[in-house]
Amino acid sequence: MTLTFHWFLPTNGDSRDIVGGGHGLPAGAAGGARPPTVAYLGQIARSAEQLGFVGALTPTGAWCEDAWLTTAMLAEVTERLKFLVAFRPGLLSPTLAAQMASTFQRLSRGRLLLNVVTGGESHEQRAYGDFLDKDQRYARTDEFLHIVRALWRGETVTHHGTHLRVEQARLAARPDPVPEIYFGGSSGAAGPVAARHSDVYLTWGEPPQQVAEKLTRIRGLAAEAGRHLRYGIRLHVITRDTSEQAWAQARRLLAGIPDADIAAVQAGLARSESEGQRRMIALHGGARDRLEVAPNLWAGVGLVRGGAGTALVGSHAEIADRIAEYHALGLTEFILSGYPHLEEAYWFAEGVLPILRDRGLWTHPLAERADPAPTQVPFTTPPQPTAAS
Repeated sequence: MTLTFHWFLPTNGDSRDIVGGGHGLPAGAAGGARPPTVAYLGQIARSAEQLGFVGALTPTGAWCEDAWLTTAMLAEVTERLKFLVAFRPGLLSPTLAAQMASTFQRLSRGRLLLNVVTGGESHEQRAYGDFLDKDQRYARTDEFLHIVRALWRGETVTHHGTHLRVEQARLAARPDPVPEIYFGGSSGAAGPVAARHSDVYLTWGEPPQQVAEKLTRIRGLAAEAGRHLRYGIRLHVITRDTSEQAWAQARRLLAGIPDADIAAVQAGLARSESEGQRRMIALHGGARDRLEVAPNLWAGVGLVRGGAGTALVGSHAEIADRIAEYHALGLTEFILSGYPHLEEAYWFAEGVLPILRDRGLWTHPLAERADPAPTQVPFTTPPQPTAAS
């Protein structure tokens, strides 16, 4: 199976430096010189679709702009790009979510993907009026996705569950196609829910051995549920013509950040209830001096940003090698980002994707389109047939 690449829309702002935020942290902990306007995000989205990315992830949380509204606006300034909209099941009804997805599919001509985020931070969930604990939130997500999928099948749903209740729910129009569900989560409570409901299981960028162990566990749960999933990974990327140039950029991103700022961010992340966040922190331990946690895998982003905290760093060929290594584990979808997101999209697409294409691992989404008709030169006389001799 060829690889699928998605980019990222920085709806909390962008910069030539690392922009903080995520998992209860305030946005812009390390700067953010480019505000997330429709004009700027549109630049990123249009570039991503031209470069060969299939979709773009838009995050969710109090630290960024709303993903549904932002992507609905960006659908009007793009043509093909799909939007991987992150949302939290506990913050809206399953019937409304199913209806919103159906509307989005029709008005965007089938360009919606859904990233279900159960929510790993109780203090942030409480700010939205959600007072369930973490395990209860996963149980509610299980009920939520059961209802949504039944509605998308055209069923009339009555559900009296522990956390959710609907009666005679039905959609006037089903989504076509049904949006694929992307689902991440490293905890024991997350795995069974992902196995039952997701189309693509996502992991953050851990070293290959740790990723392999996680995928083995999720594959087993999916097999028990009688399902076959695809698998993806969320990473940042710093790729350059040479390895030296890439690592110089990685060092530059951290050079101007005071130790006190890193300590403050790490103190905030330490209270996270997310197992995935705990695993990210364990990779670097809050220290600057042990950040290459596997070949070309750098944990520096996680010093000042919650959530995905690792980056692939190296030459274009090295990055292609690491992607091929993850692919050998069974990963087929890669959700990437970089600072700034506009320029880094070009570095990756123009440097790494051609290598993966030549190895037979990637095909541009537009490659199967028919070749355009040859261009006619205007104001010229077409050649006349000569008389038979």
